[in-house]
Amino acid sequence: MTQHFDVITVGSGPAGSAAATVAARGGLRVALLDRSAFPRDKLCGGAITGRAARFMADIFGQPVTGGMFLTSRRFRLAWFGKPLGVIENAPPIHLAMRRRFDAMLHDHAIAAGAQVFAPVRLVSVDPQAGSVTLTDGQVLQAPVIVGADGINSAVARALYGRAYEQAQVSFALEVEAPRPDKTDRTVEIDLGAAEWGYGWVFPKKKSLTIGVGGLHLENPEMKARMQDYLALHCPADQVAGLQAGCKGAFLPGGLRRDPPGGGRALLTGDAAGLVDPMTGEGIGWAMRSGQLAAEATLAAFAAGQPDTALARYTRLMKPVQFEMDRAHRLHRMIYAKPMRAAAARFIAGNERMQRAYLKLLAGERDYADLNPGSFMRLAGQITRSMLGRTA
Repeated sequence: MTQHFDVITVGSGPAGSAAATVAARGGLRVALLDRSAFPRDKLCGGAITGRAARFMADIFGQPVTGGMFLTSRRFRLAWFGKPLGVIENAPPIHLAMRRRFDAMLHDHAIAAGAQVFAPVRLVSVDPQAGSVTLTDGQVLQAPVIVGADGINSAVARALYGRAYEQAQVSFALEVEAPRPDKTDRTVEIDLGAAEWGYGWVFPKKKSLTIGVGGLHLENPEMKARMQDYLALHCPADQVAGLQAGCKGAFLPGGLRRDPPGGGRALLTGDAAGLVDPMTGEGIGWAMRSGQLAAEATLAAFAAGQPDTALARYTRLMKPVQFEMDRAHRLHRMIYAKPMRAAAARFIAGNERMQRAYLKLLAGERDYADLNPGSFMRLAGQITRSMLGRTA
């Protein structure tokens, strides 16, 4: 049996739910596919930055309120467990369990009118013909396919043969640990916990989300790094049990697609590589890319030219891709082995730098706000720190 739609959205995380919601509200017939029924678990720190909160309000009309969110304004930067600085009254970070958060966004897409196919498995995706074949024999066809199905995207594999090269991805381990002090809302990022990455502690309503992540090929002993990081934050008699319960996942890190798709397929979120390698911001950019994919599709249909959706989406995505490019360059500069320890020393003695990082993390500042001269001055300051001079 073949069913026809205007848009097929593959994946119903933040990117897919955003695309489906905006497209359906705009009057398009939307098929929303996911391999899981909701609610479902998702490995992710679950930090909703100020940027993500703005996108969520704009796209879904959903404020960051309610029982699922814990808001923190206390931030600790660390280096191998040693505090580099604690910032009070930091820009707010809202923390949620992805199981509840994603289900909420998925419900918005359903309310907007998207027709859900979940749980389903895909047999094939044809980005040129605009068709998706399911294991139960159904064939879905549409002039536009939105690939929002993560780093192992079936849509991306159909376009390129494989989603990503192994050398281009990060790997993370994460676990939910007991939260003994319900009054402590400190968010921690440890810049020494993994090579070309970091560790994190995010307080939630009932637990602590503890994880480490970094470039996969640079961290062959990630399990040992996770064990060491758990030992810094959990009682010794709990570490082994928590380690056994760790979950892992591959993640992109600013290695975005250009153009972000091909044929009739538009790639969004992790499928498009939209994770900031400096801050780990992914949810906000996922929602924004889904929104832009839907807006490009609506404009293409309004012009009577659905086949122009990718070209329109590519133009709309330029500012987002600029942010990814800047983040990637800064990441390579700060995390490179000759510079990494010096960068940590420089950050430890520079509250202004710490607050600048927090503003990027919270979405109060974009990389576009940093002119090329800022990058050069930062590189010079870190180099002088590496040489033992006063920055």
